[in-house]
Amino acid sequence: MTIREFNYLPEDAKIVRNEVFVKEQGFINEFDETDNNSVHIVLYNKDKPISTCRIYFHIGKQMFVIGRIAVLKEHRGNNVGAVMLRFAEESIRNNGGSSVILSAQVRIAKFYEKHGYTKQGEVYLDEDCPHVWMIKNLEDDVV
Repeated sequence: MTIREFNYLPEDAKIVRNEVFVKEQGFINEFDETDNNSVHIVLYNKDKPISTCRIYFHIGKQMFVIGRIAVLKEHRGNNVGAVMLRFAEESIRNNGGSSVILSAQVRIAKFYEKHGYTKQGEVYLDEDCPHVWMIKNLEDDVV
């Protein structure tokens, strides 16, 4: 597997996000202005994009955000999501970040808890899908 970072939204990230969030999960407003201010990470298996996420700095919260984490269905359960999450966290550390937040679909919040994230605040709906904000202090994380 190979992982690449982009300072723009590459077609490979669009393909994965469209497959997972639009076709599979039914989200309509998948792409937004935040894409223009994000670092996009794409994980490849034999030159085929299989996972993606984006990282951006949330000025109001003074911390980094990992978002739009997606793994193609046929590659789930193979630790791909964990590899993507660790890579994104390391990228944030390399850019001086010490904490990270993300908006998790409630149905997969346990995955993030397993990786050191804790829930913050109340559950809210994003396009009728329950989400919850989660936070992790990277300084407490043993790499």
